[in-house]
Parts: sequence; structure tokens; C-alpha cells
Amino acid sequence: MTLLDRLQAAPASSRGSDGRPSRGGLRQYGMIGALVVIVVLFELLTDGILLKPLNVTNLIMQNGYVLVLAIGMMLVIINREIDLSVGSVAALVGALTGVGIVSWGLPWPVVVVLALAAGGLIGAFQGFWVAYMRIPAFIVTLGGMLLFRGLSMVVLQGQSLAPFPAGFRQIGSGFVPEFGGDDLHLATVLLGIAAAGVLVWNDWRSRARRRVYGLSVPDLRWFVLKAVTIVVVIGAFTWVLAVYQGLPIVGLVVIVLTVAYSFVMTSTVMGRHVYAVGGNERAAQLSGIATKRTKFWVFVNMGVLAALAGLMFAARLNAATPKAGTNFELDAIAAAFIGGASASGGVGTVVGAIVGGLVMGVMNNGMSLLGLGVDWQQAIKGGVLMLAVAFDVYNKNKSR
Repeated sequence: MTLLDRLQAAPASSRGSDGRPSRGGLRQYGMIGALVVIVVLFELLTDGILLKPLNVTNLIMQNGYVLVLAIGMMLVIINREIDLSVGSVAALVGALTGVGIVSWGLPWPVVVVLALAAGGLIGAFQGFWVAYMRIPAFIVTLGGMLLFRGLSMVVLQGQSLAPFPAGFRQIGSGFVPEFGGDDLHLATVLLGIAAAGVLVWNDWRSRARRRVYGLSVPDLRWFVLKAVTIVVVIGAFTWVLAVYQGLPIVGLVVIVLTVAYSFVMTSTVMGRHVYAVGGNERAAQLSGIATKRTKFWVFVNMGVLAALAGLMFAARLNAATPKAGTNFELDAIAAAFIGGASASGGVGTVVGAIVGGLVMGVMNNGMSLLGLGVDWQQAIKGGVLMLAVAFDVYNKNKSR
């Protein structure tokens, strides 16, 4: 078996030789458990308001763009890099979208495609300096954060542009169309079943591939526990949404991206290369992996997802504003680290990023329902992030 075959078959987080999840895997299971505990806690503290269909719908719409950014940021952090510019990129793309649709009157589908392409070009610009010129990503993206924020203000001339056409607004505030059913949104139910089935199948396929290559696999009980958890969590959210107006378009986008990127990161050579470069770039290079190209495309991907997040935010706000995207990068980075990413690279999963984003979103929503001020919310979120990173460092020191 070649090294590339082993890289393709290896899991996103290492497993113990006894078939149980490693410390990294246990941390991911722990975060899922923490999410459940946080949901139950705020459900009790808010007297049942948190999980009401209307509030769950608002929770998804308000945090959809953060989850999209968290997926891209997880890949960047796995690659042992960082991107501080995603909020400014989202703002610039939103500004360009406002000019294209409101000022120039271009068809919104055309503008959406051009906006995503602009995000890819921005990512390529930054990826070139990081991957090929070897300038630290912290410096490149810090400069990008200032540059693109300034350009968004220049494009909008310090003013907001509104309103957007109804079709474009559906991206941020619309719902999946219904095709039958009176009291239950059948399309949402079917989508939930499909999403849960694909995620479980992908995990099972990854397990089967490891067996083929003679690598250790987690105990069947751990796999069943994870599968049941995925089905229960997705099923619960699906049911709550199905009895209301159904799944928001934002939620559909997040589900599609989660399934697609989970497949890419666990079942394709490209995904394995991202983990390999983040784990040990020198070893990956000696193994024949194009490390510079891998880093470059990770930043291109981040630019496209930042553009998508900017489109979603502008559509929900129904306006392009120069203040859009403020602190988006902090929320995305926090979601990735809380969801299991390692500061030293090479570790993390797409599902973990979603879990981390949901933890942050539920905490924000629950604390707002309880009437906590923004000051306390920021302090608590900062504490949670510090605990997540400290736990990662503690595990690494303990394993040495």
C-alpha cells in the first residue's frame, strides 16, 4: 500500500489502537454532548422558548453565515493557517452585490455568480502570498482585513444600499418550498432524513475503507453511538422545523455544504492532503504532496465561502452596508476551535465546526433570551474559547 493510499484512508482524527476514539475523538464526542447539555439548560432557563419552532428558525437564519464561515475556517486551521479577513471579505462582497443589483440593475443570479467568483479571486490573492511567497498567513490576512474593509467603505461611499429584489432576499430569509402535507412540511422531513443518512453512510464508508487498508477502526459501539446521536439531533431539529414553515434556505445551504465537505475531507485525496500538510508540511512535501498548491486552494475555498456568507448576510439584512461582517472572523475561528480544531494543525472535522458554531449560536440566543447584556455575552464566549484551546494544549502535553 502506498503512502497516498494510507493518507486517503486515514481518519480526520486519530484512533487508539484499542478501537476507541483518541483524545481528539473524545473531545468531538464531548462537544456534541456539551451542545446537548447547553440546549437543555437554556431550554429550562428560558421556560421552553429556546426550542420553539419560531426561535429555532431564527437561530438557523441568524447563524447560517457563521456556520458557512466555520466550515472554511476549519479547513484553514487544519492546514495550520489562519484567516483574519473573512469578515471584511464578506462585507466587500456584500457591497459589490449591492452596487450590482441596486445601483446597476443587473439580474441577481448573475451578480451572485460574479460575487462568488470575486470571493475566489480574493482568496487566490491571499493564498498566493501565503503559499508561494511564504509570508505568514496572520500578516497577509490581517492586511486583507484592513484592505477589504476599506474597499467596502469606498464602494458604498459610507452609505447602505437597499432594497434587494424578493428573489435575492430568499437566500437569507426564504424557506424550502413545500410539495405536500398540511400540518407537516414533508420536504423538510425528507431532507433531514437524507442528510442524516448521508452522514452516517459516509462515516460507515470511511470505516470500511480503513478495514480494507488494514488500519485500526473504532469499536462498533462507538460508531453506533455516533450514528444514533447524528440521527437523533438532526431528527429533532427537522421535526421542530417541519411543524412550522419548514427548513430555511440558509439551513439547506449549510446542510449541503456540511455533507459535501465531510465527503471531501474524509473520502478524497484532496482532503487527505489538507490533513497531511497541516500535520507535518515537510513530511507531506517529501511524500510527493504539492503542499504549496494545497495551501493555495484552501485559501481560494475560504474566499468563496466568505463571499457566500456575505451574500447570505446581505440577503437577510436586505441591504448592503459597510459595517457588515464585523467580528465574523472571530465567530468562525471560535466555532472551529470549540468544534475540535487544533492550534497546531492537522486535526478537526467539518461536523465539528458545525457543532462548534451551534454551541456559539445557542449560547448567544439563550443569553439574549435571558436578557444578558452584550458585555457578559462576550465575556462568557471568550471564556468558552479559552477553555477549548486550553483543553487541546493539555491533551497534547499529556500525550508526550
